[in-house]
Amino acid sequence: MTKGVLLFASNNNSIDYVKQAAFLAKRIRKYMNLPTSVITSTDIKETYPEYVDVFDNIIYSTTMEINSTKKRYSDGDYANKIMQFNNRNRASAFDYTPYDETIVMDTDFIISNDILNNCFAQQKDLLLYKTAEHVGIYRKTPEFEKISDTSVDFYWATVVFFRKTEENKIFFDLIKHIEENYMHYRSVYQFKTTVFRNDFAFSIAIHIMNGYQKGNFAGALPGKKFFAIDKDVLIDIKDDEIKLLIQKHSRYGEHTCAVLKGSNCHVMNKFSLERVIDQ
Repeated sequence: MTKGVLLFASNNNSIDYVKQAAFLAKRIRKYMNLPTSVITSTDIKETYPEYVDVFDNIIYSTTMEINSTKKRYSDGDYANKIMQFNNRNRASAFDYTPYDETIVMDTDFIISNDILNNCFAQQKDLLLYKTAEHVGIYRKTPEFEKISDTSVDFYWATVVFFRKTEENKIFFDLIKHIEENYMHYRSVYQFKTTVFRNDFAFSIAIHIMNGYQKGNFAGALPGKKFFAIDKDVLIDIKDDEIKLLIQKHSRYGEHTCAVLKGSNCHVMNKFSLERVIDQ
């Protein structure tokens, strides 16, 4: 069976997701020894010829900017910008992937080990992270426990492993349905944001596939997921060592240094990620 990693890269006017995807693909090759395919609306061969050999496949989509929305992106405490947010293509991963077994990753997920290769050796056909730990350790993040105070469990769509099965085809078609009727599901599942979030769509779909109750339709990805919010600032990546400035809770503009070694990390501050890539 073929196996590999699938990335989505849709640039906006300030963030270069293709650059992030190429950076991640190189680390996937180094630490996981897996091929990486990218789905994009950008002509990589024309615009980024230096990245062509980085990807196993370049898959072009003309629908990545359809139904895009606006989102506030922060760069630490003092800088933020409202920009286009193109995130409505994740449900098409099942249709686009060239692999029998696929790990979908966000481009701001930093790979520093091979723990996710264990996905291919286990029996479950769908795996996601249900829990994650902030790099600051002591920060409480109830917004990542349930999609609202009165609703269902939160699942991260940052990394998703799936096999091409009939049941997973139903699951990804259900996510498309939720996306198309997002305001309806917003009312039913009682969350406030009107911005489409893949995390919410995947969480709702898992709840439905479990028969509208807690269940075991989705398994847990191997290893621990660390994350840094966009108020935190990535300052360096050297081999498997990730160095960040972590926002102090309730201390605006103050940060403390944290270092991860040999751990994967979701870096939500995309501006700081690009600065480090450019170094």
